[in-house]
Amino acid sequence: MLMTPTEAALPAADLAELHRMSSRFAPTEIRADTSHLTPGDRSALVDLIRAARMLDDIFMDQLWSGNRALLDRLKQDTSELGRARLQYFRLNQGPWSDLDGHIAFLPGVPPRKPLGANFYPEDMSKEQFESWVGSLPADKQKEAEGFFTAIRRAPRGELTTVPYSQAYSARLDPCASLLRQAAGHSTNATLQRFLAARADAFHSNDYYASDVAWMDLDSPLDVTFGPYETYNDELFGYKAGFEAYVNLRDEAESAKVKFFANHLQEMEDNLPMDAKYLNPGIGALAPIAVVNEVYCSGDAAHGVQTAAYNLPNDERVVREKGARRVMLRNVQEAKFKTILEPIAGRVLAGPARGALDFDSFFTHILAHELSHGIGPQQIALNGRRTSPRKELKELYSTIEEAKADTTGLFMLQYLSDRNYLNIDERRLYTTYLASSFRTLRFGLKEAHGKGMAIQFNFLVEKGALLRRDGRYEVDFGKVKAAVRELVHDLLTLEATGDYTGAKHMMDTLGVIRPEERETIDSLKDIPVDIAPEFVTAAQLGGVLQP
Repeated sequence: MLMTPTEAALPAADLAELHRMSSRFAPTEIRADTSHLTPGDRSALVDLIRAARMLDDIFMDQLWSGNRALLDRLKQDTSELGRARLQYFRLNQGPWSDLDGHIAFLPGVPPRKPLGANFYPEDMSKEQFESWVGSLPADKQKEAEGFFTAIRRAPRGELTTVPYSQAYSARLDPCASLLRQAAGHSTNATLQRFLAARADAFHSNDYYASDVAWMDLDSPLDVTFGPYETYNDELFGYKAGFEAYVNLRDEAESAKVKFFANHLQEMEDNLPMDAKYLNPGIGALAPIAVVNEVYCSGDAAHGVQTAAYNLPNDERVVREKGARRVMLRNVQEAKFKTILEPIAGRVLAGPARGALDFDSFFTHILAHELSHGIGPQQIALNGRRTSPRKELKELYSTIEEAKADTTGLFMLQYLSDRNYLNIDERRLYTTYLASSFRTLRFGLKEAHGKGMAIQFNFLVEKGALLRRDGRYEVDFGKVKAAVRELVHDLLTLEATGDYTGAKHMMDTLGVIRPEERETIDSLKDIPVDIAPEFVTAAQLGGVLQP
């Protein structure tokens, strides 16, 4: 969009401000164990890292047309200010700060990231696009609004679509060659199929077959390549950004997921709610893959680092094959050590700090994800079939996130009580307490934060979480019963589609109270996220950023 004179004159961040902004991201090494790989898979891994690196350039082009030229200029400035600008540019993959509402921190750029990024002409209005699309035949409308086309101006100024395969061919062609080369090194048939199909998609612009192949992927190398998320298209949410994750499957944690999945019906049958709401056949759940990240790029590698993702987005594939949840264990561990451990040092009472435990943290995350699949899914109200999502409307996401957190705790306690799983209750609940502040410090604007506030305040009111001299600890005589009670209340809200009850819960519990605000404010100097340093990728000889 065009800038006004006032907007164009916004000051750039000075050296002190750039240091403050960058300090919110703690440099953190990302490592993964490659010792179990065959020689062929190891060679394939190097090719995949090189291919992933190429998607950085595509994503920077998608974010802003001036991005790569600006990067070249920043590299030439070796002053202290120039180095600070380059560092923060790399963290954001552009001149706008992700953590600050996408405002500019460099001079000579639009004051805010264009709403349509570079998926559309910057001078195009939302109304102009909608009017143009409305004038097109149905097949061309679908193309214009599709994931995989950029919108450009033709020579006479009219809007036109350009397939990604054409718009980014200079990078996609060599990337496709590397994917095929990696497929040739690997002996895993599912990986070979996916890489070959995705290489074909880079040329055909048709991603359906390769998304199907990705859903069937069963390989020590668990990779994701292509245009997926649409968050940077703030105009319509239509256009997908290119990204890559090069991961190694975590066999031990994957076995844990299977163990949990084998007990999900038993968990459903024993949920603390009225038996008439229980589901006697929960059916198959979306697959969960636990991996360790070796390298990520493009849309996956700016701002706050992704620790889990759920793909694909193509509704045809989701209807036919479902979706797949990928959880990045070593990224979660890096965030735990860099962020949660310092938070725990501030918020936990002295004796409790020694109970902080990453295995408890990650096991609860797994239980959280699986808990989305149990409890009320389809419900009957006054003789009509409906769902908790439809009945709770805009409140659903918050209630569901709180339900998954607390039901995850209930699930682990249930399995431990029956000796299915060896759980250290002290570590589990203390780690959950510390982790609640990691979530609360992001505020109440999205479902996870508001859902955590509901949990935290409920447990405080029940005496399960205690505050003494500004520090918190768990009352282990009360916490299990309190969690069970909250699980019952949340599940019942969903089972009955009780919008009024959910609204009351959110209004009374989904708040930050003064003593919690005091604790959260004391955490401001702790980093918000990590700045990954891909040590294993560099050791393998992958071509990384200079």
